[in-house]
Amino acid sequence: MGRIHLFEFEDQKWFPAFLRNYGTDFLQFLSNKTKLYKPITPVIKKGLKQSGINQIIDLGSGGGGGLIWLNAELKKDITDLKIVLTDFYPNIPAFEFAKKQVDNFEFIEKPIDARAVPIELKGLRTQFLSFHHFKPTEAKQILQNAINSNNSIAVFEAQERSLPSIVAMLFSPFSVLFMTPFIRPFKFGRIFFTYLIPIVPLFVLWDGVVSSLRTYSIKEMQALVKSLNETESYNWEIDKVKSGPGVILYLLGTKK
Repeated sequence: MGRIHLFEFEDQKWFPAFLRNYGTDFLQFLSNKTKLYKPITPVIKKGLKQSGINQIIDLGSGGGGGLIWLNAELKKDITDLKIVLTDFYPNIPAFEFAKKQVDNFEFIEKPIDARAVPIELKGLRTQFLSFHHFKPTEAKQILQNAINSNNSIAVFEAQERSLPSIVAMLFSPFSVLFMTPFIRPFKFGRIFFTYLIPIVPLFVLWDGVVSSLRTYSIKEMQALVKSLNETESYNWEIDKVKSGPGVILYLLGTKK
């Protein structure tokens, strides 16, 4: 099926920040508890090694994604690793909570646009479950900005544009209902808008299905890379790996 760029509630400026945060908190909890990104740990290590750096600049961090668990794995080989969390809609409470759990995390409170990252932020740029939020022209801007600033970039999507992926998303409300009591820090509002007025499971369902419809295929990411200026100055690896019952699509770009 062709890529369909429908709207996600999470992207809308009018969408209440606290509800957006509840959604990204859920994704962070799910990613860490299921070790969702375990299969792509070697890809991140490769990106850091080929770049000769020890810092990750995470773009579109949401609630921190699966970086808490990933950090522990990466530090087994990269003891001086540093991770900086950023987002266009920063979930500050989640960032603060993550920093309390992990001593090598930092975060930026002001909005950071993945299409125009401040030049002073140097490191391997990562995007977990966020690249699909951008239309093709914007996705190209993200990749071009990395090239222009001589930074490596790694993109990961834990879904694909397929019927099995969409069907899997239909079960996401049940995951929200089951996991919400265990998400920390505890917030009464999260309970209220999950069980009494079930906005959170419903918007997670919609955004999850739309995420699948928006996800770039391997061929589409290859086409994006091919259209970039000075793309030949980078090594590009675009593929997918098995992750439990699903897959993770990834793109890794490092300077030659």
